[in-house]
Amino acid sequence: MKVTAEKNEKVANMIFGSIYPLYLNRLEKNGRTKEELDQVITWLTGYDQDAIQARIDEKATFRTFFQNAKIHANAHMIKGVVCGYRIEEIEDEFETYKRCRQMEKLIDELAKGRKMEKILRKEKN
Repeated sequence: MKVTAEKNEKVANMIFGSIYPLYLNRLEKNGRTKEELDQVITWLTGYDQDAIQARIDEKATFRTFFQNAKIHANAHMIKGVVCGYRIEEIEDEFETYKRCRQMEKLIDELAKGRKMEKILRKEKN
């Protein structure tokens, strides 16, 4: 599927703090923890747990959440399909949408029991 400007705007304007509990609930149902969720988000965004909580408290939109993040150098290694969208095919102009899908892919892998070493991508030597 192709991302549209409207879809990108809709996601960009969503409040991160309203979605975070949904991520957490899904993971806890699958035996994972808040700490693991925060570890994945920290890896992708560079935010520590306090910064994640601050973004929740200030009701940051996904646009603001990702604009202020220090995206991990290996984020380009996150590939696959999430919600019918192939992450690596999402155009750069829809960066916020792409970052959301990358984060959701990491959370999906966590929920499915994938090992943290695999989720947090590293360049092969």
